[in-house]
Formats: sequence, C-alpha cells, structure tokens
Amino acid sequence: MLKTIVITGPESTGKTTLAKELAAHFGADWVPEYARTYIETLGRPYTYDDVEQIAIKQKEQFDAALNAKGNYVFFDTYLFITHVWFLHVYQREPVWIKSALKECQADLFLLCRPNIPWEYDPIRENPNNRDFFYDWYKRELLHYGKKIIEIDRLGKQRTEQAIAAVNLLTDTY
Repeated sequence: MLKTIVITGPESTGKTTLAKELAAHFGADWVPEYARTYIETLGRPYTYDDVEQIAIKQKEQFDAALNAKGNYVFFDTYLFITHVWFLHVYQREPVWIKSALKECQADLFLLCRPNIPWEYDPIRENPNNRDFFYDWYKRELLHYGKKIIEIDRLGKQRTEQAIAAVNLLTDTY
C-alpha cells in the first residue's frame, strides 16, 4: 500500500535535500516544491492569486501522486505551508483550503526544525522568523490531527533520522 510522506518546515531547513535523499533511499518518487518553480518563473512579485494558484497545483499534485506505483511518494512541502503563508501575508485564505487540509490523507509529516544555517536564496524571505514559522506549522499539523515526526538532527544524521521515521511508519501498518 502506497505511503505518502510530506517533508515540511520553515525555509532553508533542508526539505528538498531530504525529499531527494528519501526518494533515492526508498527507490520512490518525489514531488518537488511547486511554489519555488512557480515563483522563479513569475518575473514579478507574487500576489494572493498567485499563491492560490500554487495551492491549487499542490493539491492537484498530491491527488495525482496517490496513483503512483511503488511503496512511497515523498512531497517537498504541501498545503500547510501555503495555508500559513496566506494567513501571515494576507490575513485570509481561499475558503477551500481548510477542508483540503482536513481531507489530506498523508501518512506522515516530517517537520524539519530550523537548526541548520539559513542560506540565501532569492525566493526566501524569512531568515529571522524560522522558529516562529516552525511553531506555527507544528500547531497547524497538530490542530488537523496529522501524524508528525520532528526532524532535528544535523548532517547525515538528519537523513538517517528521517529514514528511521519512515521505517517506523511502515512498521506500524
């Protein structure tokens, strides 16, 4: 049975690296962060409507991946980050987001702690608010009853911790 694992957390916490490493380790597919792709090609500052387009695509990608072959699919972020971003930047969000969060059937969320150095990237905006967002993401995931494991080790041990978390998920089914 397919297991869906979302790697989430504040910016510059190694989510993309972890998603790639987990996919390679488990011989699985991974879904890149769509927001990055979208914003990098935008050519102007993003708007509320842009963030909604990102959210719509994230949901479409998640739903499509549920038909993936194999045992796992890994997601480099998902709607929880977009949900928080809507509330933080715009103090509102599309009405459909909350029901999508409730309905999200991801088997596990790996929540990356911001304990690695922040690296500059033209898409990143919050070098000084990573703990704030980490706590907010954790509250939202818990509020929606999602299974989370916090990833807080450094270097190679970070990947090993995530692999162990995925293996634990498999052992519980």
